[in-house]
Amino acid sequence: MRGRLGRAAVVCAALGVWWWATVRLAWAGVGCADWGCLLPAVGLLVLLSAGAVAGSAFALERVGVRPGRRVALTAAGTLVVLRLAAESLPSSTSTLADAAAYGVACAFAGVLAAFMTEPSVARGWRVAALAAILALLPAALALSIARFGL
Repeated sequence: MRGRLGRAAVVCAALGVWWWATVRLAWAGVGCADWGCLLPAVGLLVLLSAGAVAGSAFALERVGVRPGRRVALTAAGTLVVLRLAAESLPSSTSTLADAAAYGVACAFAGVLAAFMTEPSVARGWRVAALAAILALLPAALALSIARFGL
C-alpha cells in the first residue's frame, strides 16, 4: 500500500504544479480587466481543471494506482476542501512558495485519495479520514472569524 500512496503523491503533486502554472499563464494571457471577460476566463479555468482531473486519472492508471478515475475525483474533492480551508490563512507574495504549497497540497490530496480508495482499508478508517478532511472547513471558518471578524 505504501508504494501506491507514494505513486499517487508524486503523480498528483506533479500534475498539481503543472495545473497551477497553466492556470497562472492562462489567467495572465486572458488579461481580464473588466467584468465582460470574466465568463470566458472562468470557462477556460474550468476546462483546464477538467483536463487536469482527466489527465491525472490517466496518469494514475498508468502508474498502477487503480481505479484512477475514482482516485482522481477523490483527490479533486479533497483539493476543493483544502482550497476552501486555505482561504483563512495568510497569502504568500512569492510565486515559488505558492507553487510549492500547491504541490504539497496536491500530494497530500493524492495520498488521502489513494488511501480512501484502497480496497484493503477498513470502512471505519475511510470514514475517519473523510471526517478529518471535512472538519477543516468549520475550523477554517472559526479561524477566519477570529482573525477578521464577521
